[in-house]
Amino acid sequence: MNLLLHICCAPCSIQCIESLRQENINITGFWYNPNIHPRSEYYNRRDTLIEYASKINLPLIIEDEYGLNSFIENVFPELTTRCEYCYQTRLNATASATIKNKFDAFSTTLLISPYQKHEMIAEYAKSIAQAHNATFLYRDFRPLFRDGQNKARQSNLYMQKYCGCIFSEDERYARNGGQSNKTK
Repeated sequence: MNLLLHICCAPCSIQCIESLRQENINITGFWYNPNIHPRSEYYNRRDTLIEYASKINLPLIIEDEYGLNSFIENVFPELTTRCEYCYQTRLNATASATIKNKFDAFSTTLLISPYQKHEMIAEYAKSIAQAHNATFLYRDFRPLFRDGQNKARQSNLYMQKYCGCIFSEDERYARNGGQSNKTK
């Protein structure tokens, strides 16, 4: 099977890729994350993935779009649905790229994080796959999350401190009493 794997970041991809390769699935990574803010964070995550993919011989398709303006226009003023918009946008792009590039199926590393809305991601992916006449490969990667994070640390990969969007960054600092980790 030739799979297009949407990758949110290198650390989340480690165990997803390893487990899929153990199933003899040929993987191509797909970078499309226009939700990530600020621009420096976007580049840190993208460039870390490019470097990591090179090390593990993972082909990559990069859809390079820093989309802050579009993201905000589409989630404002109803910010409570921002995750839904974010998941749908990235999964739609992945399904489109799957068909365009003639992959057998697609999946996403978003399914590894215990901090994401797992069931929502899976349901959207199934629905989007059907709408695009594509195949979605579901895996619950969550049990592999901690091992992947540990391997990322051991490999000295850049590791982000929040989901990605401007609002999740704000929530991160709000949880820390308005302080960054450097000042605590």
